[in-house]
Formats: sequence, structure tokens, C-alpha cells
Amino acid sequence: MIEAAQHAHQAAATGSGKFEVLSGEQARQVEAVAEQIIPTDDLPGARDAGVVYFIDRALKTFASETKPMYDKGLARLNQKTSEKYPGTKSFADATSEQQVELITELSKQGTMVDHGRIGPEESDDFFQTIRMHTLLGFLADPSSGGNQDYAGWKVIGRSPDHSFSPPYGYYDKNYPGWEAVKAEMEKK
Repeated sequence: MIEAAQHAHQAAATGSGKFEVLSGEQARQVEAVAEQIIPTDDLPGARDAGVVYFIDRALKTFASETKPMYDKGLARLNQKTSEKYPGTKSFADATSEQQVELITELSKQGTMVDHGRIGPEESDDFFQTIRMHTLLGFLADPSSGGNQDYAGWKVIGRSPDHSFSPPYGYYDKNYPGWEAVKAEMEKK
């Protein structure tokens, strides 16, 4: 997960727009879905945090087994969008109001495939998976890559400053300098 966070941070910061797993069109769809899950308003949203880059890297690394689910889920979401809103080619092309309606339906019905399922092996996990990946990309620790410019942390009000002071517990008491820190803390 750290590798995905670092990739997201670097790609979003440089604006490279290079994707390792997602096609350009898939990335556009993923970014549109993520932006509806965590929309930009007066606070940063998924797009601001570079969540699509995190998801792309996740699909190459720790979540590689979910790539087929993304392929099928995005294809079905685009098909459902075209059926429901004639003349609209894909989810990313739909209006914000249409996207909200589709995402609401998606969250209630799984992946919106017949009876809310893609197939027995994937079940109804597409929305749950993309939602979890969006949250991970949005709230990942920025010091290891994660959300760009602390976007997610700004939203939840978390300061980028560490709020912990050593020693943290019995398991790390023997790190170099522990005694000096302990003595300094006892003076206070």
C-alpha cells in the first residue's frame, strides 16, 4: 500500500498522467466515480488528492486481483449510463446529477449487473472495492506518498505534525536515544 501511495503522490504532483494498469479511458471513469464518492466542494476531493493514481498503482500491486472486477464493473457502469441516459457515452460524460443517481443505485445494487451481480466469483464487490480504494488513496499517510498536499487530512482536520512522542511502548524502549528521551521527559 505504501508503494501505491508513493506512486499516487509522485504522479499527482508531477501531473505525469501516466497509468500503469488503467487505460486512459478507465482512469477517467475511475476518477469520475472517486470524485462522486469524495466530491470536491469547499474542501479537497478525490480528484485533488490524486486518488486515481493511487488506485492505478494499487491495481498493479496489493490489489492486482481486483483488476478484472474493475474491468467488468466499469464496463457495466458505462453500459448502464448509456441505457439510462441515451446519448451519454460513459459515466464520466454524464452530468454530476446523473452520476450521483448512478452511484446511489450502484451502492444499493452492488455492480448493477443482473440482480446486482457480475457473476458468482465477483459477487457485488465492485462498488465496495472502488469505495475502499478511494478512501485509502484519500487518507493514506502523505509522508509515504499518499494523498497530495495533505488533501484528505485537511478534510478530516488532522494536522500533518506528529502528535506522538517517544517512547511509544515497551516494545521500542531500546531504540538508540531512548534513555535520553526518557530522562528529558521526566524533567518536565
